[in-house]
Amino acid sequence: MSPNEPNVTPSAPQVSAEDADLAGRIWATLQTVHDPELHADVVNLGLIYGVTVEQGAAKVKMTFTSPGCPYGPYLAHQVREAVRGIPGIRSVELEVVFDPPWTPLMMNEELRLDLGFDL
Repeated sequence: MSPNEPNVTPSAPQVSAEDADLAGRIWATLQTVHDPELHADVVNLGLIYGVTVEQGAAKVKMTFTSPGCPYGPYLAHQVREAVRGIPGIRSVELEVVFDPPWTPLMMNEELRLDLGFDL
């Protein structure tokens, strides 16, 4: 940096209170979406990697327990529909990723113990 350049650190984009509220409602709603094989919700399973909302447009980043998960398309559909049903959500973009790969350590501790993963 030259002496004439200002020392400016980029700041994170501001999130409106309405979008922050919608993001919280998305997380809560996703706790009602259950994996039919493991009988647990996608949030506590650690399948949801992130939720953002900008002016009512929701983006959800999620994974599956494995790339070949037989319930993957079903779960993706259920997540999309659950978020789409929240008042105030204009659109839903769902991104399915496999990096980082899901492991049982991504589950919350109580669920891990309930399912017998005492890692």
